[in-house]
Amino acid sequence: MSSTFSGDETAPFFGFLGAAAALVFSCMGAAYGTAKSGVGVASMGVMRPELVMKSIVPVVMAGVLGIYGLIIAVIISTGINPKAKSYYLFDGYAHLSSGLACGLAGLSAGMAIGIVGDAGGQCTAAKVVCGHDSDPYFR
Repeated sequence: MSSTFSGDETAPFFGFLGAAAALVFSCMGAAYGTAKSGVGVASMGVMRPELVMKSIVPVVMAGVLGIYGLIIAVIISTGINPKAKSYYLFDGYAHLSSGLACGLAGLSAGMAIGIVGDAGGQCTAAKVVCGHDSDPYFR
């Protein structure tokens, strides 16, 4: 390796792995949430077309998760410049763990948004009482 490199030579691998994990897992969650919520939108469009715009909200929320992962991936990757400052294994592991935290949170949020968006869309289309509507405390 070049003599101008300062820090650990394997540390950038872990940093870029964290950036990739943030982007990939967040986009997987966004894709799952969008696809699963799309089923709710389709059932709403068949049963009650006048309420389709209400069921678009989970699709938009799921799509935003991919943007969050992209933002974190850009922040992590711009912080990896071993020629500008020393980049040690601690920095690489910190970027890996932050990328995994963002990515896995985006994946789980996308799954939750997809499941709830699908169920909510189908319940609204079928005029079934779901969630807090059945609780007299919230009326």
